[in-house]
Amino acid sequence: MHFRTRAVHVGNEKDPATGAVVPPIHVASTFVQPGAGEWGEFDYARSGSPTRKALETTVASLEAGSHALAYASGMSATHGAMMLLNAGDHIVAGSDIYGGTYRLLHKILNRNGVSVSLAKSVDLQAFEAAFNDKTRLAWIESPGNPLMTITDIAACAEIAHRHGALLAVDNTFATPVLTRPLELGADIVMHSATKYLGGHSDALGGMLVVADQELHDALYFVQNSTGAVMGSFATFLIARGLKTLELRVREQSRSALFLAHQLSQHPRVSRVLYPGLESHPGHDLAGRQMDGAFGAMMSFELSGNYEETQRVAESTRLFQLAVSLGAVESLIEQPASMSHASYDAADRQTHGIVDGLIRLSVGLEHPDDLWEDLQQAIAAEDKLA
Repeated sequence: MHFRTRAVHVGNEKDPATGAVVPPIHVASTFVQPGAGEWGEFDYARSGSPTRKALETTVASLEAGSHALAYASGMSATHGAMMLLNAGDHIVAGSDIYGGTYRLLHKILNRNGVSVSLAKSVDLQAFEAAFNDKTRLAWIESPGNPLMTITDIAACAEIAHRHGALLAVDNTFATPVLTRPLELGADIVMHSATKYLGGHSDALGGMLVVADQELHDALYFVQNSTGAVMGSFATFLIARGLKTLELRVREQSRSALFLAHQLSQHPRVSRVLYPGLESHPGHDLAGRQMDGAFGAMMSFELSGNYEETQRVAESTRLFQLAVSLGAVESLIEQPASMSHASYDAADRQTHGIVDGLIRLSVGLEHPDDLWEDLQQAIAAEDKLA
C-alpha cells in the first residue's frame, strides 16, 4: 500500500468487539491475566497497551521499520536510545542538532561517563575523524536544526558501521513522508512525535523505530525498566494526526519553498537556509534523499543585531513566537535565545547559530498571508531603526 493508505489503515483496524472504525482508547493501567504466572499479551500499562501498540504499528510501517516504541516525549525517546551506552562509551554527534539534544549530551550523559564529540556531519572526512575506538553511537539530523544542513545518511551509516557503532537519525524535520533513514542504512530513527506526527500542538510524545529485533529488545528493556512511555490520550491524538501527515507535510513544504524564494530577494535578509533553494549547498543531496519536497522548516539571517532580530520575531501576527514546530499553525523563533539557548555561547558561535538567525516552522495558512506577515514584521523593525 502507498504511504498515505498505510497511515490511515495500518494499526487502525476496526474494533473487533464493536466494529468501530477508530480503535478505542484503552486507559487501563493493568490487565487481568489468565492465571498466576501465566501472561497475556498485556499485563501492565508501562509494559504495553493496545492503544500504544496500535500507534507503534503505524509508525513502524511508515518508517519502513519492523518495530517502534512510543515515549513520553521526544527527549525521552532520545534518552532511551542513548541509554544503550555504558560508562566509557563515546558518541559522535552532528554539530547541527536540536538544543535539547546538545544539553542531554553535554550536561546529563557526561555525568554517567559517556563522552561526546560534535562534528560537521556534512563533512564526511571530519565526521569520521571524530570517531575513536570507544565510539558506540553516531547521532545526526537531516535537515539539521537550526541551520538546515543536509547530511548524507547512507554515507554516515557506512562510517558508523565501519567503526562498530550504531547510527541514529533524528528524523523529526523530514518526517517519513520525505526521508526514511532505515532504508538508507540507519539503525535507529527518532521522532519528536509532538511535532509533525501529531501535527496540532496538542500532544507530547516521542518515537524510536528500528528494523532489527535484537535492537528493539534492548531498547524495550530500557523503556520498560525506566517507564518513559507515552500516555493513552497523547497516543490517540498522535495516531489521529498520522492520518493527515502526508497531506500536511507536502502542502507545508510547498508554502515553505515559496517563502524561501521570497525571503531570498528581501534586502534585509542576508541568507536563507532552505534545502529547496538551488543555492543551498545540500540541494542536490536533498533532492536524492528527500521524496519530492524539501520540508517545511527554514531559517534565515537578518542583517541586524540580537535585539533587532528579537523585535522582528516578536512583531509577526500569524507566525506565533514559540518553540516547537511541525503543526498546522506557523511558528517563529530566535534560536540563540530560544530553541538553542541551552548551547554554551561559544558553541553557538562555533557552530553558526548567530544572533541574527530566525527559524520558521511553516504551517497551513495561505502562503500569501504568511509572506505579508513577514514583510510587515521586517518593515516594522526598519521603522524603528
